[in-house]
Amino acid sequence: MFLAGLLLGSFLNVCIYRFPRDISIVRPRSHCPFCGRMVAWYDNIPVLSWLMLHGRCRHCLATIHWKYPAVELATGLAFLLSAVYLGPTAAAAKYAAFSALIIALVVTDLEERILPDELTLGGTAAGLALAPFVQSEPGILTFFLSNYLRAPWMRLVDAAFAAAASAALLWVIPWLYQKVRHREGGWMGLGDVKMMAMVGAFLGLRWSLFTMFVGGLLGSVIGFGYIYFRKKDPSTYELPFGSFLGAAALLVAVWSEAVVRSYGGFAR
Repeated sequence: MFLAGLLLGSFLNVCIYRFPRDISIVRPRSHCPFCGRMVAWYDNIPVLSWLMLHGRCRHCLATIHWKYPAVELATGLAFLLSAVYLGPTAAAAKYAAFSALIIALVVTDLEERILPDELTLGGTAAGLALAPFVQSEPGILTFFLSNYLRAPWMRLVDAAFAAAASAALLWVIPWLYQKVRHREGGWMGLGDVKMMAMVGAFLGLRWSLFTMFVGGLLGSVIGFGYIYFRKKDPSTYELPFGSFLGAAALLVAVWSEAVVRSYGGFAR
């Protein structure tokens, strides 16, 4: 699982670079953005190649940012932790996939202030597709529909409702802000709304709401602290709120799994 995570992390680096630029993730092959030379397979081994090349292109010696091995290593560790704590289960695959998507979204938002639809909407579809196969904490609709639907379909309905409700709630917040303050709430965009749909599809409504709370707290403390100490203009500086939501989602995913395993064992 760790090796699989490293390999997927290498692919995520391609997505992080190309999705915001509307470049195909299939062609052309990986190449140096400075000299344009293709990267040989032996220079594309996750983490190891970066260390052996001392963080530089083999041909032009341009610096290769440390974010590339960091993304690979973070994804590898996320896969490893999923396997260690959940074993060879569908739940492990679910949390590994969720972690990979969140890592890619956090880095993309930090760099480009963009949350690509390929990751948010695609991630929502993945969360819904996995929902029937992974036992989870019952959602609010379970109390009304459990007598009419079999368990896998009930989990899918719960996940779909959580995705829709999470997105709707995050969309309503800036709408209310605009109505009250008569100006747009530029600190939040539709990308954040789509991202929360993905979080809801994977984690369910309760933990999605908790993600919003933790993300808002992180954004307030860390984000506005950064603005203050770097003397940025708070009225114009674009805060990467999706990154804070992503970090919160990872923390909440770990916490929710611990709670579920302790009080009912739904994860397995």
